[in-house]
Amino acid sequence: MPESQAGYKYLLSYQYSSVIYDLTVEFCHFFINPKSRTHDQMTQAGRSGKQNIAEGSEFASLKGYIKLLGVAKGSLTELTEDYEDYLRQKNLQLWKKDDLRIIKMREMRVLRDKDNNFTLPQFPHCPHDAELAANLLLTLCKKTTFLLDRQIKSLEEKFVKEGGYTEKLFRKRLENRNK
Repeated sequence: MPESQAGYKYLLSYQYSSVIYDLTVEFCHFFINPKSRTHDQMTQAGRSGKQNIAEGSEFASLKGYIKLLGVAKGSLTELTEDYEDYLRQKNLQLWKKDDLRIIKMREMRVLRDKDNNFTLPQFPHCPHDAELAANLLLTLCKKTTFLLDRQIKSLEEKFVKEGGYTEKLFRKRLENRNK
């Protein structure tokens, strides 16, 4: 990994949340009144999903990291609700998870550059069809919250096995005293 890139940028949860944020900004530009509270809320929820993953990864404390991943997941869950509300309120179809279009969307991946480095998400722009765009973003939000769930569970297991930051410092302090 290049020194200039933070480790969190290699997490799929971060990469997909970056795509969600970018596409949400485009979605809101195309389909949501820019003066509405919904526009601001959706944009901020998308940003929060991305930023809390980045901020949490910098914590020395696993407890703090787990908490911020939970905040990121909550923000993306809120955004999921916004997209479902949008479809319902506009009388557009919420595609079922076994719909071939959704299956194809779930297969989409964030791409890396020719040297296999993650630089910027390489993903299509937000479709200009509202139903397609909302269903795409719903799929991405659900995929990312699933990834965050797995990440949180993994960190919780690590916390149980290894303890937290304070416990590790205390053990080092005891070791230092016993020398």
